[in-house]
Amino acid sequence: MLTDRHVAAAAGHSLPGLVASLAGLDVAVVLREKDLPRAERAALGREVAAAARGARVLLIVASSAELALELGAAGVHLAAADAPASCGVVGRSCHDARELELATAGGVDYVTLSPVFPTPTKPGHGPALGLAGLERLALGTHLPVYALGGIEPGRAAACRGAGAHGVALLGAAMRAPAPAQVIAEILEELRQ
Repeated sequence: MLTDRHVAAAAGHSLPGLVASLAGLDVAVVLREKDLPRAERAALGREVAAAARGARVLLIVASSAELALELGAAGVHLAAADAPASCGVVGRSCHDARELELATAGGVDYVTLSPVFPTPTKPGHGPALGLAGLERLALGTHLPVYALGGIEPGRAAACRGAGAHGVALLGAAMRAPAPAQVIAEILEELRQ
């Protein structure tokens, strides 16, 4: 699950509270919030990291190996244009074959491919890959691929069938009255 404090707040959630609600779920949380000044992002990150430890969920920090180390996170998730980093688990966002090729050669542990479906969280990003595009790209790498963009219950199994190792979501969880319930539904769909 990727974070967006604005979307979460609009649904009545704080990020630390939302992360704490994920206890018992096999999930990783990617702390984004890259628009915040460094000190504010670090302060929020400390709260989210404490909630993640309490919930026993994996924490990954977007685009800052330095902050990931400071927070004791499991790793870093890099944007497509970010410089390489070494910090525990390293993932990278990819949107096309060229970015995936660079990520595959760049020594990352996993990639996200997006947007698979149109998403209101990132309007204007795309066009959406669709399941056929996801499958074509997933076949082009040995890395675990996580489908991202428009992921909600009822779509996860199709992404798995198209070659994704798993899924990543933002809006479906952040907007939900009960985010943990949505994630549990998706995890159950992936297990079947």
